[in-house]
Amino acid sequence: MEPAARRAVPRHGDLQVPPVTAALLRAQSTRFAGLDPLLPAAVQPPPGDLLTAALPDGERVSAVLTRTLIQPGTPQSLWSASEVFELHPLLGAAEGDALDPLLRALPSALTVTSADTACVVTWPSRDAAAANALLAHGFVPLSVLAVRTATTPASDSTPGVTVRRATRADLDVLVESALAEVAYSAQVGGAIPRPDASAVKRAALRAHLTQGDPIWLAERDGVAVGHAEGWHTDSVPGSWAETRVRHGRWGYVNCLSVLPDARHAGVGRALMAVAHAELSPRTVGSFLYYNPPNPLSPVFWARQGYRPLWTVWEVRPATALR
Repeated sequence: MEPAARRAVPRHGDLQVPPVTAALLRAQSTRFAGLDPLLPAAVQPPPGDLLTAALPDGERVSAVLTRTLIQPGTPQSLWSASEVFELHPLLGAAEGDALDPLLRALPSALTVTSADTACVVTWPSRDAAAANALLAHGFVPLSVLAVRTATTPASDSTPGVTVRRATRADLDVLVESALAEVAYSAQVGGAIPRPDASAVKRAALRAHLTQGDPIWLAERDGVAVGHAEGWHTDSVPGSWAETRVRHGRWGYVNCLSVLPDARHAGVGRALMAVAHAELSPRTVGSFLYYNPPNPLSPVFWARQGYRPLWTVWEVRPATALR
């Protein structure tokens, strides 16, 4: 999954969040820091529709609802519904179960225009009370943003497997490897099979190779058996990364794929040993997305030193929200 800022398409004239939200952001930042020291400070949500709700003690919480249209033929279209409603909660110091009244108000705020839709909430993984509220309204934890600190030891390489930088001459085998990941991930909700998946992956891989983003190719006996993609990203004020990781330079792992016949033999471990060695120097750490329902992902990434920071909760289609 590529971390790209969803382009919010406002529904009611770019409603701006009121200035009083600044106090909520400060309180939310303090609470987030208590939940997980690696969480970044809360930032102003994007323009959208403002929802408010009252808690039993009379306090009020709010959220901003955005609507994003994912364009066909883009990399995001392979892991996202075409029409995405995203809720950006502003709970301040309130506990995670304060999401419940906002989620109750959410269905009436949606204006669904297609069948290919989703409703999304991204929230700190360690907030168990929020998880309970989200599950009650039909959300499923389909994705996790996980982090690995720069001091985590790298895994050893695997005998018999060589890893090298891919070149444009490797494009065909890279596309084959990328499509194998899409096919597996689609079985467990992490990807959406699209008719143009091959063309989308080819264009994306070609672009990464052209601009010099590292792509690592694993070979066994001279035959390609998998690949990994990654790059560096800077979390700075106003950037997409600032909403997910603390300020600083980070390594990002975009994709790891091993061909079916080569799985469970250490190929992924060999790829990540090289990827981490190249991405980790002079960084805060590295991060990636994985799919919790994928039976291969959670254990593998935990062994690589990653642990959940944010959970992306999703309802597909958006009309299944309850």
